[in-house]
Formats: sequence, structure tokens, C-alpha cells
Amino acid sequence: MTISSTHIARTRKRHDKGLVMIAAYKVFIALVFAAVGVGALRLVGKDVGDLLSSLISDLRFNPEGRFVNFVFDKASLLDDPALRRIGLGAFCYAAVSIVEGVGLYLEKAWAEYLTLAITASFLPIEIRELALRFTWTRVGIFIINVVVLIYLIVIVVERHRKNRAAAPIGA
Repeated sequence: MTISSTHIARTRKRHDKGLVMIAAYKVFIALVFAAVGVGALRLVGKDVGDLLSSLISDLRFNPEGRFVNFVFDKASLLDDPALRRIGLGAFCYAAVSIVEGVGLYLEKAWAEYLTLAITASFLPIEIRELALRFTWTRVGIFIINVVVLIYLIVIVVERHRKNRAAAPIGA
């Protein structure tokens, strides 16, 4: 007896498109944070002020401007230990995001719960940041995270209902 390729195609499980999109977003975030980590570690042992002066000169920014002064003030806080901590933190967050992304792509319940917990934990910080300084980028990130949170809540609740309906009575 042979099994036709159409039968195999019909029985193959299709990925939830929403979870695939969230997984792709998480992998993208992981790549961004990995790049931040690499960048921070590449600056260790270098004079950040000199590098910024060179960059500001190359980009033809006004060296007396408010933006340039703000950047220099913040750059003065970046010593080697701070850069190492930034790199470590970025790599850790990238690792967590990769784990979330792969778990969501594989439709693992633990990944949905992990993503729910992490996303929910950052929402108060995002609201605070929006209240302190409103930018459209922050609004966009906040909206994406709220949509992710709501979508995952719906998936978890639906799975819980299915499991309760499938459980034998009295179990």
C-alpha cells in the first residue's frame, strides 16, 4: 500500500501564521541585540569620545549642537566595565529572544508562556517611557507588544479550553 503525496501534504501540520510572525519578530530582535552586544564589546579598550568626535566630524554635525553635546555627555558614562555589561546584557537578551522565537515557531506551550511573561513584564516600562518622552517608534513597539500579548493570551486560553474539553470526565 502506498501513501500519496497529497495525503501526506494534507496530514502535515501547518504552522500558526501568527506564531510564525511573532517568532520572526523575536529572531529579528535577537539579531539586533546580538549586534548591539558585538558593537559594545568592540568598543572595549577604545576611547569612545575620540571615536564619536571622528564620527561627528565625518557626518558634518555641528560640534556645538545640543544633540552632539547630549551624545558626548552620555558617551562619557561608557567605560570598559559598562561596555562589557552592555555587551553581556545584550547577548543574554538575544539568547532569550532566540529561545522564544524557536519555541514559538515549534508551537511549544512553554515558549508561549515565556513570551507572555516577558512581554507583559516590559509593558509597564514601555508605558513609563512613553509618558516621559512620546515618540512614534516607542508607540509602534508598544503596539506590537500589546498585539503579541493579546494574541498569545487568546492562543493559550483556546488551548486550555481544548484540553479541558478533551479530558475525561472525573479526571
